[in-house]
Amino acid sequence: MPAATGDFMSETQRKLTTIFAADVQDYTRLMGADEEGTLAMLKHYRDGMSRLIAAHGGRVVNTWGDGLLADFPSVVEAVRAAIDVQNELAGKNAARPTDGRMLFRIGINLGDVIVEGEDIYGDGVNIAARLQASAPAGGIVISNTVYDQVRNKVAVAFDFLGALEMKNVADAVPSYAVRIGNLGSIGAEPQTPASVAPQRAAEMTAAAAPAPAPPPRGRLRKLGSILAVIGAMLVVINIATWEGEFWAVWPLLAFAFVAAMAWARMQDRFDRRVTPLAVIGAGIVAINMLTWHGTFWAIWPLLGLCVAAGIRWAMRD
Repeated sequence: MPAATGDFMSETQRKLTTIFAADVQDYTRLMGADEEGTLAMLKHYRDGMSRLIAAHGGRVVNTWGDGLLADFPSVVEAVRAAIDVQNELAGKNAARPTDGRMLFRIGINLGDVIVEGEDIYGDGVNIAARLQASAPAGGIVISNTVYDQVRNKVAVAFDFLGALEMKNVADAVPSYAVRIGNLGSIGAEPQTPASVAPQRAAEMTAAAAPAPAPPPRGRLRKLGSILAVIGAMLVVINIATWEGEFWAVWPLLAFAFVAAMAWARMQDRFDRRVTPLAVIGAGIVAINMLTWHGTFWAIWPLLGLCVAAGIRWAMRD
């Protein structure tokens, strides 16, 4: 028995890798319309995918039905491979009738997996599969772990989809759609070498998340503009009715706090669980300064906020 346990441990290991999952949209409908033709087209398309995956340093782990699973040592190359795949397949589909096109959905996740022989298992694989299921036909959806590595290294734009709830995954996964072409023209002939035809990111969100949201930066700019206009009006009123007190500072401080909290929740550069605590701390210091009576009492709530931030950071995934 000890020898058998040792053999199992030697064959099973863990590794951090980039998981690439793909399948065909409406595969059942295609098979019902033309079984032999669909199987031949699937083999042709999947051979092209395998070639591009290998060209980017990846490895096809497994194929089943209409699905394909691959892994990559490089996160950047995994995303580049997905873009090349969708570009090439868009070109192939352009020559086919609309109802005969084979459109793949791709999900990419960077995560820890269990390796057994040539196969990989675990939550990292499950999340990639859920992301793929959330993607539109011809589209790519990536997890936040992938986005953090590629956002400044791949010449494409990204649309934040929010935190997607996934079956059998404990925590919602912040996800992004890769914007690689003319949104809303699935299967259309590509206009440039870097274009493909995914559906609108809003369609992904409607299918996979509670509700679609406008791009964070646009919402933040709109909120900031509204608060700036109201704040300017209050300053004008304060000056026009001056009685020796600049009371407008308090609503201005409240507006600044609201805008800062909105930014903290929409931004993706810093930990969203800790950043709001920093904003609250800055607001407390501002109140202390504006009501200064010789005591820096803000140090005590700041200490409490630091403890809360430390606990949140320690409990991060």
